Amino acid sequence: MAKKLKIDWLMFAVTAALALFGAVMVYSSSAMISMIESDGATQFSFFYKQFFATMLGLAVMYLASKIHYKWYQHPYFVAGFIALTVILLVAVFFFPPINGAQRWIRLPGVSFQPSEFAKIALPVFLAYFLTKKEKVVGDLRETLVPCSIVFGVVAGLVFFEPDLGTVIVLCAVFVAVYFAAGARILHLVSVSGVLFFIGTLALVLAPWRLRRLAAFLDPCSEANRENAGYQVCQSLTGIGSGGIFGEGFALGQQKMGFLPYPYSDFIFAIVGEELGLIGTLAVVGAFGFLLWRGTRAALLAPDRFGMLLGMGLITGITVQALFNISVVISILPAKGIPLPFISYGGSSIIVTMFAVGILLNLSQHSGFISFEKGLHTTRTPRKKRKKKRAVKKGRKGTLR
Repeated sequence: MAKKLKIDWLMFAVTAALALFGAVMVYSSSAMISMIESDGATQFSFFYKQFFATMLGLAVMYLASKIHYKWYQHPYFVAGFIALTVILLVAVFFFPPINGAQRWIRLPGVSFQPSEFAKIALPVFLAYFLTKKEKVVGDLRETLVPCSIVFGVVAGLVFFEPDLGTVIVLCAVFVAVYFAAGARILHLVSVSGVLFFIGTLALVLAPWRLRRLAAFLDPCSEANRENAGYQVCQSLTGIGSGGIFGEGFALGQQKMGFLPYPYSDFIFAIVGEELGLIGTLAVVGAFGFLLWRGTRAALLAPDRFGMLLGMGLITGITVQALFNISVVISILPAKGIPLPFISYGGSSIIVTMFAVGILLNLSQHSGFISFEKGLHTTRTPRKKRKKKRAVKKGRKGTLR
């Protein structure tokens, strides 16, 4: 077992910077809307909520970094976490829909999306189960079927909210963790084929998804510009007008009633319009940095559970970011999914920062892999290495 190391302050700092940057961009993209909704009383209502969630998320991330990741491997915790997630996902159907979707549980003074919890509950379960079944990970009945059942229940409930974007993220987490566990290629191909078939049915059986897919091919045509392709077309207009350096913070035009919900799923378009290519590349670079540090923490984990858990968490964060950015720049068909740390939403930012907190704790227990011996070892401090070499030279001189 590797000894405990210092917290990965680089990962902590980049995550905190992204979250604080997100709160500032939420203010910029929502100030006008806030004034309209409050009848001119304030322009900070969205910003205050997001900033409070960001501060709470930072506290949660720091506390999670202090909790040993082994606690998440306890059978009672795994079972309870999955059961609670399923119960909450069922409970959303007893609350009134918002914009045609039942994704939120609204209580007096607070609301949250249970689907955010699924992004942590699923990798925790998969890491626990595939570690427990390490010797039979390639067996269809012992591993693939039980994992698929749990995944199907969680993803199925999210799908019927409906929330296809989160389902895609959960699919990526499932495939990544199962692959990292050493699954057979035939099983992965079979699972991918089934998921592709279900995704095709989801498109064919839902007329609005077909319209979005058709609009994706040419969002700014006369037929699509005022209908299914309107949001994407306005997003591209905003990013294009930003150029290299942007129009300046808070000087964007798309948030003035042209781009719907500019503070949530399409906030990346506001970043591109106001901060230009430089701002968007900085955001993409920050997520790339998190991918590197999170994957590093997972691969250097001192045990199998830590490695699988880390791979699942970092996959969920980066795939969601990649999916959101791809939709905003029209690489993928439009689908509502927030940009981690930056889009408006309390439950999203708190849960995502909790996931980073787990990765931070995992990095503190990571060893340095010796590929020649196949063992986990800790790095010896430089002073001790010099002292050992001096002792060895002294012994050789004595022998001579």
